[in-house]
Amino acid sequence: MRVLVTGATGYIGSRLVPELVKAGHEVVVGARDTGKIEAYPWSTDVEAREFDVTDAGVVRRAVRGIDAVIYLIHSMGGDDFVTHDREAAHAVAAACDDEGVARVVYLSGLVPDTDDLSDHLASRLEVEEILLEASTPAIVLRAAMVIGAGSTSYELLNRLTARVPVTPVPTWMRRRVQPVAVEDVILTIREALESDDSTLDRHYDLGGDSVIAYPDLIATMARLQGHRRPQVVIPFVPQWVVGRMAALIAGMSMTETTSLIESLRHDMVCSEDAVRRELLPPDHEFVGLEESLRRAMAPTEEGTEATGDPLASAPTD
Repeated sequence: MRVLVTGATGYIGSRLVPELVKAGHEVVVGARDTGKIEAYPWSTDVEAREFDVTDAGVVRRAVRGIDAVIYLIHSMGGDDFVTHDREAAHAVAAACDDEGVARVVYLSGLVPDTDDLSDHLASRLEVEEILLEASTPAIVLRAAMVIGAGSTSYELLNRLTARVPVTPVPTWMRRRVQPVAVEDVILTIREALESDDSTLDRHYDLGGDSVIAYPDLIATMARLQGHRRPQVVIPFVPQWVVGRMAALIAGMSMTETTSLIESLRHDMVCSEDAVRRELLPPDHEFVGLEESLRRAMAPTEEGTEATGDPLASAPTD
């Protein structure tokens, strides 16, 4: 199958590409600056095409002759990422319809059943709806928190746990999350490329076997790091304050960090498990939570290599 991976230089894309190559797919990678592809160990195994979602003509040329598009574009950075993601989804959907692409696989995030969504989650849902309403068949994978070195969510958890000796826990943050290893996310995307027609035009929730409260997840990370991190419950702390402080302590993007922190007021757990029955192999076992955290913390940089561990870090992260 001839597959276009958008966002190939991002965290998920950089781990997915070598797996698709190993699976025998003809992989085309899209990037605004194709010269950046040379930094990845799989660069000689793929075709690079210019891909700029702000230019409809460039997008149309990128999807020409493509069987399937894997859509990994999320722009949490910037003040107007909601508009940017909406326009990008419309551009890609239109190009796929015009060029006869057979299917689109979109990696989204879990969406709680509430009207009180953060801008980050509401934008993910809007992109889903745009792609599912297009003529090109689509599969949406709603992934929970992705564990792996280089993942924004993981890096935020890792850095805050390592750098803050006493963990403040706002009362609104005592929610549950269902983390999933990037290895399982990659496998599910690969399986979604070749699934039968009954799986099309719908979304699937994707999470690992463990459902855990955020404070317990922080405690687990601290224990694996070899730290003791007492927790103190703090009431009446606004989310924007926590987001800004977390970004400063972690040394990460203010917009991305505050967007993720806003999501912590919801339970981020799967509402159904059809992905296990309809997409994944019947004997598939998810990577355990503690195993995924240990592998992400390993001192290696082989995450984007064909023979490496996708949970490991990489020089391009």
